[in-house]
Amino acid sequence: MLDIEFANKEYLFLLLLIIPYILWYVMRHKKTEPTIRMADTFALQRAQRTWRVRLMPLQTVLRIAAFTFLVLAMARPQSHNDWEEHTIEGIDIMLAIDVSSSMLSPDIHPNRIEAAKKVAAEFISNRTNDNIGLTIFAGDAFTQCPMTIDHAALQSLLKNASNYVGSGALVNMTAIGMGLTNAISRLKDSKAKSKVVILLTDGSNNYGEISPLMAAEMADSLGVRVYTIGVGTRGTASYPVIVGGTTQNLVLPDELDEQTLSKIAQMTNGRYYRATNEEELREIYSDIDQLEKSKLDVRHYSKVRDIYQKLVMAAIIALLLEILLRITVFRRIP
Repeated sequence: MLDIEFANKEYLFLLLLIIPYILWYVMRHKKTEPTIRMADTFALQRAQRTWRVRLMPLQTVLRIAAFTFLVLAMARPQSHNDWEEHTIEGIDIMLAIDVSSSMLSPDIHPNRIEAAKKVAAEFISNRTNDNIGLTIFAGDAFTQCPMTIDHAALQSLLKNASNYVGSGALVNMTAIGMGLTNAISRLKDSKAKSKVVILLTDGSNNYGEISPLMAAEMADSLGVRVYTIGVGTRGTASYPVIVGGTTQNLVLPDELDEQTLSKIAQMTNGRYYRATNEEELREIYSDIDQLEKSKLDVRHYSKVRDIYQKLVMAAIIALLLEILLRITVFRRIP
C-alpha cells in the first residue's frame, strides 16, 4: 500500500497566501480594465470575447500552480511503501550427532557421518533466523559449537565433527544419554519459545552415566522437544575396524535401538525417524524444518522515499509556461 506524508507540514500554511493573492488579483483586474466612454453599449452586448481574452486568467492559474507545487515540495512529501515486518521469536536448536566408528559405515554414501553432516549443513543454511548449536558424542559428549547465529562458524565446526574418535578424544562407544544431556544443558537457560534437539545416531546406548530415557525426562521437564533420527540400513552393514594397524571391514548386525529412540521422541512431544539413505535423511530434515517454523509477530514497517523532485519539476514547468505565454500570446503593448 502506497501512502503519502509530509515531513515538514508547517510549510503547508504558506498555501493560505493564495487567498489574499486571488483577492488582490480580482480587485486589481477591475481597476486596470480598460474602458471606453460610449453613449450606448447595446450594440456591444452580443459581441463575443476573443479566445485570448478568455484565456487571460490562465497566467494567474499557472502562477498559483507554480507556487503551490513549490510549497508542497518544501513540505517534503514522502511515499511510504508498507510491508509486514516479521519479528523473529526464534527457535533454539541443538544438533546432537553420533560420531562413533560405526558411523563410518559406507551403507549410506560415502558413509553415515559424512551424509549426516552434509544434510545437517543444508538444514542449517535454511534456518537463518535461529540459534543453532552442535553436540557430538560417542562414548562421551561435548559441545562442538554453542548455539549461535554465526552459521558460517557453525558450518566450519560441523565439518570436523568426525575426527575425534580416531584421535582418542572420545571413547569409541555410544552414549546416547550423555549426548542428549549435553545438548539439553545448552538449552536450559534459553528464552526462546521453542527449544529443540535433533538427535542422530546409528546404535544403542552402551556407555555413559545417564540413560537415554533419564535424559528424555530432563528434556521434557525443561520444555525441550527432541526429534530422534536413526540412520543405517536394516539387517547388516559393514564397518571399518582397525586390526593390527590395518583397516578391515567387518559385517555386523544392525544395533539401532529404535524402541528407545521412539520413546525419547514420544516423551518430549517430538518424532522418531528412520533413514536408510541420504535422500530419506534429507526428507527427514525437511520435515523437521516444516514442523519447527519460526514464530513471527507481524508489525507495521514502511520504507520512506522523498518525492519532492517531481513537484519541483512541475513548479518549474508551470512558471516557464506562464512566462512563455506572457511574452508571446498575452504580450501587452504599452
